[in-house]
Amino acid sequence: MQIVAALYHFIPFADPAALRQPLLDLCLAEGIRGTLLLAREGINGTIAGPRTGIDRVLAHIRSLPGCAALEWKESTATRMPFGRMKVRLKSEIVTMGQPDIDPRRAVGRYVLPQDWNDLIRQPDVAVIDTRNDYEVAIGTFEGAIDPGTRTFRDFPAWWAQNAARFHNKRIAMFCTGGIRCEKSTNFLLQQGVAEVYHLKGGILRYLEDVPEETSAWKGQCFVFDQRVSVGHGLVQGDLSLCHACRRPLTAQDRGHPSYEEGVCCPHCTDEYSEADRLRFRERQRQAVLAAARGVDHFCAS
Repeated sequence: MQIVAALYHFIPFADPAALRQPLLDLCLAEGIRGTLLLAREGINGTIAGPRTGIDRVLAHIRSLPGCAALEWKESTATRMPFGRMKVRLKSEIVTMGQPDIDPRRAVGRYVLPQDWNDLIRQPDVAVIDTRNDYEVAIGTFEGAIDPGTRTFRDFPAWWAQNAARFHNKRIAMFCTGGIRCEKSTNFLLQQGVAEVYHLKGGILRYLEDVPEETSAWKGQCFVFDQRVSVGHGLVQGDLSLCHACRRPLTAQDRGHPSYEEGVCCPHCTDEYSEADRLRFRERQRQAVLAAARGVDHFCAS
């Protein structure tokens, strides 16, 4: 059993590069895999590994300047959901492309999972899903608005085009683990929205804390690892991943005439060249050979 820890913390790091190697060395020594992002605005990422290793890495991160109050969300996986360990230096730990955004100055009002249903069912509340379109497609909250964005960078432009729709509305926002809402709620406050709320701990905390029989969540929640999705109780879902476009696939998608395992799916049939397809087919052939040897090619790559 692997412990999966999703974390983020906004704190100014004077020299993120100096933090990278010690963190990477510790993760490798403890058998931890996943991705951690370091930037001048803080740290973000998801890692997986044995209980003792996760505990040591989290203790190390909490020992960094300003990180003692780090919070994280845990789930489990039956096997290692990541292929390797990466610690990357970035300009932002979640990319919105808005240089004036600073969640340390102000964010929306946090709403605990057990209070979320009552809020989003109020007639004067507009609920906005801040995730990418392919994430929203497999699950979201009842009545939530899908901006249809391909990336988080698209959200400010979407808001500029749609802000008038939300005149005199309170805005409730949510995302997978909470980090996008730290920025999106700060953005809306800067845009003059009077009342902005966001789901504390994100969808993952909601699915962990709120019983399925009283839940307002419909579908599954996309996660950025080999599990692909989780449901209530953070139980792994039944989706797979297109290894061409990285979108989640349902059983119906896999039965579509345009689906070719490891090569294309109904979502990306027009997105790649024939040269790309030939490359993908060779990669899939190598994956089949690796599977015959008992090796997970995609997780090991």
